Amino acid sequence: MVYFGTGRAARGDALSLSMTKNPSSKRDPAWYGRVFWFVACLLVCWPLLVLSEFKPWILFDASAMKPAIHFFGDFFPPQTNTEFLRTLLRETWRTVAMATAGLSLALLLAVPLSLVCVRVLSLSALTGTMAPLSGAVRQLARWLLLILRSVPELVWALVFVRVVGLGPTAGVLAIALTYGGMLGKVYADILESSDTHASNSLMRNGAGRLQAFLYGLLPQNAGELTSYTVYRWECAIRSSAVLGFVGAGGLGQIMDSSMKSFNGSEVASILLVFMLLVWLADVFSAGLRKNLA
Repeated sequence: MVYFGTGRAARGDALSLSMTKNPSSKRDPAWYGRVFWFVACLLVCWPLLVLSEFKPWILFDASAMKPAIHFFGDFFPPQTNTEFLRTLLRETWRTVAMATAGLSLALLLAVPLSLVCVRVLSLSALTGTMAPLSGAVRQLARWLLLILRSVPELVWALVFVRVVGLGPTAGVLAIALTYGGMLGKVYADILESSDTHASNSLMRNGAGRLQAFLYGLLPQNAGELTSYTVYRWECAIRSSAVLGFVGAGGLGQIMDSSMKSFNGSEVASILLVFMLLVWLADVFSAGLRKNLA
């Protein structure tokens, strides 16, 4: 025992002595690889930045700095006029209502389409090979989700403004279509990547697809599905504001008016309301996850 302990101590002393004599042995062996990939990323990204005309130094140009400083200086203090606050409260409620209604319609699209897309809920796939008809329906559902989410909600809003006119209806429909595609895609991916033992056992013993989903897949993925849904509701609130710039109503419409008139104090008040809404959505999401845990 003494011999082996002495041997290890001697080897440790020899290693320390060799590292002292040869400092290069302390170098991280992965250092060259990290440098290589860093240089490779620079070589790839530089042409992309040039092609996109990325010129951040323009922000510090004297001709750009002066109006920017003047505009941001008008942010303080925020607008607290009673009439404006009344309008702000009304449009805030309209924005939340638009986002909530749009997301609710999106769920009506996303949930059934995602269940059709999930392979593990296919009865014919239990034997290993999905039936041709089931495979074709599944692929059509995936293509439909792809089409819905590939068109930005702003484009859908421009289309619906021409169809139904100005107002929140165009924004609700735009959010419903785009977010229906996004939610359906992510829901299907979450369910596909989960443990399928419970759902497969249920379907092998005579349960239907809906039962396998409710009692096999949903319990283990409820927290993740809820968290992503609330996050999308938060994104829908921000989208509602952007859609207001094209005539869909809500906070975006009064922000567009304030920006055009260079009224920084009103813009500051609107941005503060946005921050408050995002914070409330985050608190709501945390509470839901805690209850589902």
